[in-house]
Amino acid sequence: MPLVTDTSMVDLEDKIGEQMPNSNSGMSMYSLTPIPLPNELPPVNKFNPVELLPESIRAYVSDIANRQQCPIDFVGVTSVCSLSAIIGNKVVIRPKQNDDWEVVPTQWGGIIGRPSMMKTPAMKSGVSPLHRMEDERKQAYESALNSYKAELAIREIEQKQVKDNARKLIKDDKRDLALQELEKFEAAEEHQPNRHRLIINDATVEKVGELLNENLNGLFLVRDEIAGLIAKLRGEDAQSERAFYLECFDGNGRFVYDRIGRGTIDIANCTLFILGGIQPSKLAPLVRGAVNGQEDDGLIQRFQLAVWPDDEKTWKWIDRAPNKDTLDRYRYVFEELDQLEAPQGTYLRFSPDAQPLFIEWMEELQTEARSGELHPAFESHLMKMPKTIAGLALLFELIDGGRQEVGPLATARALEWADYLRSHANRVYSLVSNAGVIGAKIILNRESKLPNLFTSRDIQRKGWAGLATHSDVQDAIDLLLEHRWIFAEPIDTTKQGGRPSIRYTWNVREV
Repeated sequence: MPLVTDTSMVDLEDKIGEQMPNSNSGMSMYSLTPIPLPNELPPVNKFNPVELLPESIRAYVSDIANRQQCPIDFVGVTSVCSLSAIIGNKVVIRPKQNDDWEVVPTQWGGIIGRPSMMKTPAMKSGVSPLHRMEDERKQAYESALNSYKAELAIREIEQKQVKDNARKLIKDDKRDLALQELEKFEAAEEHQPNRHRLIINDATVEKVGELLNENLNGLFLVRDEIAGLIAKLRGEDAQSERAFYLECFDGNGRFVYDRIGRGTIDIANCTLFILGGIQPSKLAPLVRGAVNGQEDDGLIQRFQLAVWPDDEKTWKWIDRAPNKDTLDRYRYVFEELDQLEAPQGTYLRFSPDAQPLFIEWMEELQTEARSGELHPAFESHLMKMPKTIAGLALLFELIDGGRQEVGPLATARALEWADYLRSHANRVYSLVSNAGVIGAKIILNRESKLPNLFTSRDIQRKGWAGLATHSDVQDAIDLLLEHRWIFAEPIDTTKQGGRPSIRYTWNVREV
């Protein structure tokens, strides 16, 4: 049943007339049986690890999901984002056989669910090999830093000797020789070691830029709650930061910062992978901004690996040791990709038997996206999907040991992800298209917090998520009216005049 966005008094009278039973029936106007509300969320594809994951990481992902009793989607997406971050930009894919269109396999993932859905533990388990590598690199950096400090102390002594020798040469009218000695000494200067980073959690964009220049393969931004970062980027004073993050999605762009104090920062490779958790209530205003055109620069659409599985309805006590063999094998895949040596500019193309698979999918996608039948926000989401799917095909090929071309198995697996991710994107954007249903269920679930007779303003004052504006509240009320959960009672104008108002009362029913 279509949602009503604006209820006029004429429409209200029609609704009241529909609520009134036959006068001879003896039924109360408020005892009609309510009609069940429609589902607010469209269905999503289940995460099938056999179809979506390479065999080498499949067992670990399944083991974590089983022991933690979290949706396997969360661990699967985390593993894919983490492995993509290890590859970074050292190997890219050219999806066409002759064109120079290159795709860096940057993936932005979001795991969506209520607080009890075990988002954080799932992310920690999937990212754990990267944290282990970070610890190893930190130890190596600290050791190199100690050596550098010792070398620096010796160099200070040598510097004094070189300057003394230069003074003597100048006194002997051998200025050119003195200059050569000083230049030779300066050229041999030891540079302070850089700490090789893989993961960042919270940093200013200027600092992120500096870190990217020190880690040319890219960085992985991991946040337990990504809503805070996105909310920050929505501010008027953060538009430059937002532009920087938008540039980082492609993975091969450049960005220049000019700041007083920091000077000019040239970022040669803006390669950033992102993963974070978010609750549906915090996601709704972000999607709404993309849909209504207020924030239609494509930031939300870049979270291509955003998944929102169904809530887990059951729980049981599981207490068993982690499977060490699956963990070792999972770590080994990370180590293999980390040690992958590829000359700058290395790229793979689809094999002759894989290319037609990608072409067929691409043609169908582009035709649908250009049909004019989709909302522009969702159309924008689909138009970014080819980069995502090509990047996944490259990732799966590299995980399976391929180094020459992307074959049909990796391509078919990536296309399975296309169907899976498409269904979850439908659910994400339904936060706006089905906002009335969501709001109606919130009101219904919180009936006890409202008086027997209430107004739309009573609901709006509560500040409930998704019901912050008059339009949101009215959409939800209209749906409750249509489905007989509430009834409307117009209030006549007072003697002092004023506009007529409307109160609502609950349907009498068994609770």
